[in-house]
Amino acid sequence: MAAGKHSQTAIGLHWITALAVLGLLGVGLWMVGLPLGLLKLKVYAWHKWIGLAVLALTVARLLWRWRHPPPSLPGSVRDWERRLAPIAHWTLFALLLAMPLSGWLMNSAAGVGLYWFGYIPIPDLVPRDPDLFAALKTVHKVLSRLLIAVVALHVGAVIYHDVLRHDGVFRRMWPTGGK
Repeated sequence: MAAGKHSQTAIGLHWITALAVLGLLGVGLWMVGLPLGLLKLKVYAWHKWIGLAVLALTVARLLWRWRHPPPSLPGSVRDWERRLAPIAHWTLFALLLAMPLSGWLMNSAAGVGLYWFGYIPIPDLVPRDPDLFAALKTVHKVLSRLLIAVVALHVGAVIYHDVLRHDGVFRRMWPTGGK
């Protein structure tokens, strides 16, 4: 691994998670407006399945990060950016845990059985409770908006560092190292 570059495992987990999250956010915004029917039920099922996969990927990323700390930022990164970067990353990790957990809790409170990818039974975290379901639905919606905002800031920071600063921050997480 080159100095200052993330491991291939960290890079792979990052990009798989990123693609899944972007898909989940887009589908999540679209699916709520679908009329009740087979398509809506299928889309909701896939949304739940991929959401649980994001939860598992995020746990894997955190475990990997714990055992393999990320490389230091390039020397050209300003002090305020250096202080802000871990706050931004831990905020993303918190949201990547909270979003699927709120969805899982919401599904449990709705009393709807959940089978991961249609086969693996997922236990309910709470008993059926319509009032709790309504509250969790609001929590999930608010978290989704927060996640959209933080992802947008993250992507904006990547563009800033790659296009304006040319400081190598983006290449640290790109699979080919920016080559």
